[in-house]
Amino acid sequence: MEGVGSNLKVVESSRRIRYCDGLLRVLGLLLTLVAAILTGADKETKTIPISITKTLPTLHVPVTAKWHYMSAFVYFFVSNAIAVSYAAASLVASMAVRTSKDKTGLVVVILDMAIMGLLLSANGAAIAVGILGQYGNSHVQWRKVCNSFGGFCHQMTAAIILSLVGSLVFFWLVAVALLNLHKKSR
Repeated sequence: MEGVGSNLKVVESSRRIRYCDGLLRVLGLLLTLVAAILTGADKETKTIPISITKTLPTLHVPVTAKWHYMSAFVYFFVSNAIAVSYAAASLVASMAVRTSKDKTGLVVVILDMAIMGLLLSANGAAIAVGILGQYGNSHVQWRKVCNSFGGFCHQMTAAIILSLVGSLVFFWLVAVALLNLHKKSR
């Protein structure tokens, strides 16, 4: 009877891991999807007063801030779009792994690590540009822009936070897979 109890624990643990894996994949998909949507929709237009000299009247020039004006934000958007596509495909693949005994699970874990790295590098690039937008850089005469385009900066900040949490979800997927592998090796 002892063997039956231990087999029951293995099946129960396996179901819990599959449920956790599926839940994390859906969460990763949703977080990176919302981050990509927020980034893709981020645009703000302001009328900026510009005075050339004190004798000439002030010019009011409409200026637009868009995410695709900065290559780091383009990289951020594309990386999140890739992560969304991968999360959807891996959700289907992880469900297929439940019934198959091939090496699909190992490939999915390796790709989870690659997506996590992609998201983390894109987040780093977007954060670096965001810091320049928030504070500027007086050494090279780059002015801060978030004081003029606050809505744009706030929306991009929200997208970056969601994407960072999404990259943590992919980290947790790798951690769950490693724990599962460790349990199987005993």
